Amino acid sequence: MSRAKKIPRFIPRKISGQTYLWLAMLIFGASSAVTRKLTEIGAQHFMGTRNPISLCNVLFVGNLCALILLIVIYGRQWNKTTLKQLSQKDWISLTAVAILSGALAPGLIFQALALTGVNNIILVGRLEPPLTLVLSIWLLSEQVHLWEIAGAIAAFVGVILTIILQPPQQAMMNMGGLSLGLGELLAVAGAIAVSASTIIGKKYLSQIPLGIYSIFRTALGTVIFFFIALVLYGRDHFADVLSPFLWQWMFLYGGLIVVVGQSFWIKGIKTSTVSMASLIGSFSPIAGILAAYLILGEVPTLAQYIGGSLILLGISLSQLGIRRKTNNRIASAKVNSMQTQQQVETNMGFKGI
Repeated sequence: MSRAKKIPRFIPRKISGQTYLWLAMLIFGASSAVTRKLTEIGAQHFMGTRNPISLCNVLFVGNLCALILLIVIYGRQWNKTTLKQLSQKDWISLTAVAILSGALAPGLIFQALALTGVNNIILVGRLEPPLTLVLSIWLLSEQVHLWEIAGAIAAFVGVILTIILQPPQQAMMNMGGLSLGLGELLAVAGAIAVSASTIIGKKYLSQIPLGIYSIFRTALGTVIFFFIALVLYGRDHFADVLSPFLWQWMFLYGGLIVVVGQSFWIKGIKTSTVSMASLIGSFSPIAGILAAYLILGEVPTLAQYIGGSLILLGISLSQLGIRRKTNNRIASAKVNSMQTQQQVETNMGFKGI
């Protein structure tokens, strides 16, 4: 009997959680650039006067794909025993989070994508972590490390410089003598909405099972977004949502960005530590800017170089503070709660859904 051949040592027997997180981070980092590219493809194949791959269609169908995946993974958590344990206050808080982070924030970010460059969306979106930090100190009396505060200040200054140093654009607003891009302001509003939802989650939803939180937020957020879009844009806005042309491209977006990205992300956070997941997530802006260059040919402007450098400095300082503040027990804990996942996702930025 011949001996079984040994597997070479350089071939891993199984993929580590960190590898899944790195892959998910790269996919999510590219989501904004991929979304913009899809709308450009749709603009070349108008159906009447409508773009079949509109930003609203992409967001709506992408959320449906994400919802199906979440139900497959977390559906068992939706049982009578668990649901009976949720109070009326829990449901109100879940609804508020679904409106803010499931409908309002992605809607604002997708609208911003129609008005300004992808790099601006990525960099301005980094307002979310420092804003969440300030609100956590103010409203939750959370203890933070000095380096985290320094990082938040650097990131905030970087975001402000990215906004005010922008070259003149078509969609501009005059505020206090400053001409500010409408797309950048919408991205700021989106970051504020996500930050508010994070604070609500920390304060009221820390004990909610991750599956109930994720499915409810995605489902209700998708429904609310659908009706808001109908009110704002009219009945015909989703007329092409069943278009074969839309769906052939949505299989790419839904399959890669949503299903594969979310699957890798969920697989990774289940087997990774909080500190490692947070560190990997902080590289998302770099991946996003590289994706914008490779997919769209979008070269960073001087304002983006200046603001982006400060934002990256802020991210580095914040990570240093997180590592020094977090004790070994928490740092080595797995990402297995809703609150912990929110903490990690704050570093990721927009994930395409």
